[in-house]
Amino acid sequence: MDTIFFKNKKDTLRKQLFFAIGFPFFTLLALGIDSVYFATTYFDARQLTNFLVVVYFSFFFWFANSYLRKLMFVMVFLSYIGEFIFCNLLGMYHYRTPDIPLYVPFGHAIVYASGYVFAYTEWAVKNDSILKKYFTIGFLLLLLSVGVFLNDVFSLISGALFFLLLKRKKWENLYYFIALCVIFIELAGTYFQCWKWIPKTFGLIPAANPPMGAIFYYAGGDVLLVKIVALWENKKLKQIIPS
Repeated sequence: MDTIFFKNKKDTLRKQLFFAIGFPFFTLLALGIDSVYFATTYFDARQLTNFLVVVYFSFFFWFANSYLRKLMFVMVFLSYIGEFIFCNLLGMYHYRTPDIPLYVPFGHAIVYASGYVFAYTEWAVKNDSILKKYFTIGFLLLLLSVGVFLNDVFSLISGALFFLLLKRKKWENLYYFIALCVIFIELAGTYFQCWKWIPKTFGLIPAANPPMGAIFYYAGGDVLLVKIVALWENKKLKQIIPS
């Protein structure tokens, strides 16, 4: 029985890793199809990107373990709320069309799940201590560089908040891996002009396009996400084992 359990667990991890590794390649394909260039040269393929992202999310979700499924499920709804606040209400960035694309909340869940899977690979866990050092130095240099050379004050402020959050979370590498995925998708999305960050956040704070400090808002969302899933699991446990 134990042998079957560990074999199934290993098989699940391998399938999850497959989708996590496929994340950057799929991102370039999906966002390329939704790009300004594709829309002006061929046709507006937004619906095709919506379809592809939902399908990719569905397969990733299907092969994920129970806990990751909960995280991905909640992340879709949490992401939509975040989009409504940061995009519609605060106007920190805008998409190439007035509406928030359907693929965005599902895409955020894929971003999160990919970072999560990478963070808990055998290699990452084994090299946890050394990765923390390299990640901390690398992200610190990155945020300082964009602040100094691109006048990205928004990233300096948000980056400081990111490190304060990391300190509270004991410098967990999970946040760094998610941040790497966030940076990739932000660079790809702005390159293809699927969305664009405004030059001055709140009309006051200079920001690059994209601002590297955006990683803080994903990390902050993760804290809320984990708490929601924890409440979900505790409620389920109480239903199984009545007090």
